[in-house]
Amino acid sequence: MDPDDVSVREQIFHNRVRESIICTLLFTCLYIVSYTIITRFKKSADFATDDSEDATVNRIALWLCTFTLAVSVGAVLLLPFSILSNEILLCFPQNYYIQWLNGSLIHGLWNLVFLFSNLSLVFLMPFAYFFTESEGFAGSKKGVMARVYETSVVLLLLTLLVLGIVWVASAIMDNNAASRESLYDLWDYYLPYLYSCISLFGVLLLLLCTPFGLSRMFSVTGQLLVKPRLLEDLDETLDCVGFEETALSRKLSGNTSCWINLNVEALKQQFLAIQARRIALEMRRRASPWQRNLGYPLAMLLLLALTGVSVLIVCFHVLELLIDEAAMPRGMEDPGLGKASFSVFGSFGAAVQVVLIFYLMVSSVVGFYSSPLFIKLLPRKQDTAMTKIIGNCVSLLVLSSALPVFSRTLGITRFDLLGDFGRFNWLGNFYIVFLYNVLFAGLTTMCLVNKFTWAVQAELIRAFGLHKLPLPVSRARNSTKLISASGLLKVQ
Repeated sequence: MDPDDVSVREQIFHNRVRESIICTLLFTCLYIVSYTIITRFKKSADFATDDSEDATVNRIALWLCTFTLAVSVGAVLLLPFSILSNEILLCFPQNYYIQWLNGSLIHGLWNLVFLFSNLSLVFLMPFAYFFTESEGFAGSKKGVMARVYETSVVLLLLTLLVLGIVWVASAIMDNNAASRESLYDLWDYYLPYLYSCISLFGVLLLLLCTPFGLSRMFSVTGQLLVKPRLLEDLDETLDCVGFEETALSRKLSGNTSCWINLNVEALKQQFLAIQARRIALEMRRRASPWQRNLGYPLAMLLLLALTGVSVLIVCFHVLELLIDEAAMPRGMEDPGLGKASFSVFGSFGAAVQVVLIFYLMVSSVVGFYSSPLFIKLLPRKQDTAMTKIIGNCVSLLVLSSALPVFSRTLGITRFDLLGDFGRFNWLGNFYIVFLYNVLFAGLTTMCLVNKFTWAVQAELIRAFGLHKLPLPVSRARNSTKLISASGLLKVQ
């Protein structure tokens, strides 16, 4: 055998071992972080029950959810990591310590994320849900294995049902013998086709949640930061809240003669709300002038700048789609890292792309949990049932796995999709991509205009004390709606 061939094979083997070790270390870190996050929200009573069988089932479901959440975090980091790796290789092309960072590693990470996303969505999460809800077949011996058998049968039937639906849908949309025969190939066609449908659903979900989340980000940030005082007398407001808290405390302790006619539970809820408001006001009074008068405006300006840049990029991409066919999202086999920057502004533009990708992901999550359809999925600290954790993991995986396609479709980045991410059928349809960009820009602009219109009115009403005037019922309801829209009732 030729010594050169032996050395080449050894080099390939060493590279694969090194990439496997790097991928294992990265996934282990993501798994630990995901496990820490889930344990902060899980209901401890589900894992400390007297029934060891239920505790074991919940523990197995927790491991599967942790795996799924780790894949979700990996899907979010996939595109930013690829962009930053390209810029690092451009800046340090001959550095010995970053030779492990190459196109083969990046391509392998994309393939692994695609594989684990399919595995989690199609098998692991349905198995975890049916496993927690199963009790074993009637007449069979109770135990964990009986639940495993029942879950496996139900999952098999569900798989056959979904396979049949996808086969029929593909035959209707592409009625030829080649397409129908290709569906018999489960690995090369069925799973990528199913994931393409799931990805399309995730991209559509991002289209609805992200514009709403971009407008909600201002309210959420306002709740976390100390707002400027404007024309409000903070000491007077704090005294009034203190009097209200004292009066409610006396009613709850039974020191008044009218406590019999009052709803005790409603009084407790009102007392807790007044107490939280007093604590927030005390924090505002203790805040430094820099934190109170500079932090909030800077945060609002930063959010406004990020949102404005995102909308401008999408608008520019709409024009680019009309004149340049290369603007269409497509897949590539060789990433070609270290050859050229994926931004016309170099490393600075690549950094802006990474920041925008994270910002859009956070906004989509905020919009998802703020929407009326999914607000019930919002997890609570140490009080989230196992089925709700499974629902949250599935939702986050659908959103995060669609993020690379979402970012490339909107033109946020020029980094083309790697692996099976670029094999989605609908990516090559000009009308779908063009309409998607137009809808995103229009919905985002509409949500922001509506948000700032209500917020400015609410701030003016509260700043000038008009909310304290004895207004008619209809006007009072409108004023309350305005104040609630800007999040002031929760912050003050």
